[in-house]
Amino acid sequence: MIVDSSTQLVFPDLFYRLSGFAAGHDAFLKLEGFNVTGSIKLKAAIGMIEDLEERGIAVPFETTIVESSSGNLGVALSLVCASKGYRFICVTDLNANRANMRGMEVYGAEVIVVDKPDPETGYLGKRLQVIDKILKVEPNSIWLNQYANIANKMTHINKTAAEIAREFDKVDWVFVGAGTTGTLSGVAEGLREKFPQIKVIAVEPEGSVTFGGKPGPRAIPGIGTSVKPKLAKSVKPDEVVTISEMDTVKACLAFAKDYHLLVGGSTGSVLAAMKQKAGAFAAGDTVVAISPDLGEKYLDTIYDPSWVDANIRRSAKTTLRA
Repeated sequence: MIVDSSTQLVFPDLFYRLSGFAAGHDAFLKLEGFNVTGSIKLKAAIGMIEDLEERGIAVPFETTIVESSSGNLGVALSLVCASKGYRFICVTDLNANRANMRGMEVYGAEVIVVDKPDPETGYLGKRLQVIDKILKVEPNSIWLNQYANIANKMTHINKTAAEIAREFDKVDWVFVGAGTTGTLSGVAEGLREKFPQIKVIAVEPEGSVTFGGKPGPRAIPGIGTSVKPKLAKSVKPDEVVTISEMDTVKACLAFAKDYHLLVGGSTGSVLAAMKQKAGAFAAGDTVVAISPDLGEKYLDTIYDPSWVDANIRRSAKTTLRA
């Protein structure tokens, strides 16, 4: 394989067979963490930028791209914008890990870190307020708005769903973590067209409001949201499974021990959800889950007992007392 650009370093067909993972059933984990920026968000970054270019909205060396990201999309956009000649401003918050923030900066992005959440809409709400101010003062600036951008969804119809359909003759279950719901909505729509009987399971953390849950504190980035994204209106999962952040951590640790792979928090949530639903799987069912990223960048957070004690166990105790 010879490539001419780092943006071509996408590996669409990696599936890890998890023998006997859920109550004796095999499951398949679609690994997106081997893409060049370390996550599935590279696909969305390329798709959304190319959509602007095709519509004549973005012009290299003239347009400033602005986006809100908890980390992975920010890194992906930093690389894509650098390779195409766009200035990029990323608005993030304290939940983003240092590895992602440093990655954005090294690729040339301007990173703005929100250090206080909005009282009602959390860190995401505050990030969106900051973006609104940037758009008013920065000439030729465009907000990608991954939370409502149809190109985000279309990327996963045309790529992620198509990649799964190409690999399997049938898929009975698919588990997808819900954040912006770009991946979820695209995978659901694309796979339902090919496999009408499929059960789409959306996975989100406790404290996320995407599917009507009660808002609450969350420390693990990349999954869940404090403001319901517009793309969520277009997806109707067969079921929503809510996972506590402590169960996410336990799932990540167990997976590293049993399957010898470090995965990110979104993947841990999906793995925990599959375990929870295992009793509903029938013999011969094909079960597929999306793993958005790997776990190396989370060694100082979800794989660090002191961080877990300070940010997840303490938060859970505070919530219970309240």
